[in-house]
Amino acid sequence: MESFRGYNALPRRLRAPVVAIGNFDGVHRGHAHIFAQARALAEAQGGEAAVLTFDPHPAKVLAPTFAPPLITPLPRKLELCAAAGVDVVVVQPFDQAFASISADQFGERVLGPAGLAVRHVVVGYDFTFGSKRSGNVDKLAALGRQFHFGLTVVQPVSVDGIVCSSTKVREFVLEGRVDGAALLLGRAPEVEGVVVRGAGRGRTIGVPTANVQPETELLPKNGVYAGWGERLSDGTRWGAAINIGTNPTFASGQAVSVEAHLLDCDSDLYGERLRLGFTRRMRDEERFPSREALVAQIGRDIEQARAAWAAPG
Repeated sequence: MESFRGYNALPRRLRAPVVAIGNFDGVHRGHAHIFAQARALAEAQGGEAAVLTFDPHPAKVLAPTFAPPLITPLPRKLELCAAAGVDVVVVQPFDQAFASISADQFGERVLGPAGLAVRHVVVGYDFTFGSKRSGNVDKLAALGRQFHFGLTVVQPVSVDGIVCSSTKVREFVLEGRVDGAALLLGRAPEVEGVVVRGAGRGRTIGVPTANVQPETELLPKNGVYAGWGERLSDGTRWGAAINIGTNPTFASGQAVSVEAHLLDCDSDLYGERLRLGFTRRMRDEERFPSREALVAQIGRDIEQARAAWAAPG
């Protein structure tokens, strides 16, 4: 898959592009359905399946105080787009200048012959565009008639009666309901970053942990989770017991940390990039009356995590 930055800075013209447009944060099952529609249309027309997305998230520019934490950093979003069969991703820098263009200008400059020269556009039912969100799917249809491109509007996608949306995924993750988030994402919610040196307490109690400096903005609710860790340099995975919290047994007022005990892992991971997947919330983080009580509970957590890792599916 190719990726380019800016619709007006492409090194080549896209071939009869069918373009899915949106933020696509999380690349959840609803987004996957939009990509599948674009891919099928592109194959039928001998064109390329493309995605037009925005960086940073428009809310970070237009209403930074209320901007949501991102589910997926941009590099991970690009990986997931590639896995979904997208041929090209155009990452449009989103700033005040871009935010100020009208819906008509968006059609002319971005989608029309002077821009991406789209053959067909695929969007979700609630798609808006242009200054102050003045454009909607009806306006997009009118622009399609003007600039000779087709339009497919994808209706909401539900899983087990729950509508797939980035907002709902965030809600589930922030509540610690990682199984609910996984239902909508089609995969476990993730956190990734570089393994850094922590306080080293894990080794002193016989439970070494990888302390991950998270680059992912959205963290699950503080607590202890079963899941897995993946070393991104080679794809090696281990089952894991993961703690998100402040280690209240040892001190108070500490910053939130993300620590994973990787099952049967004896590798030196300092400086490595690690992706953590959260499959089950096991318990809240709590303050224990003694070091011994904490160690005993960690032992039970590890056994639960081991059972979850060994379970089919």
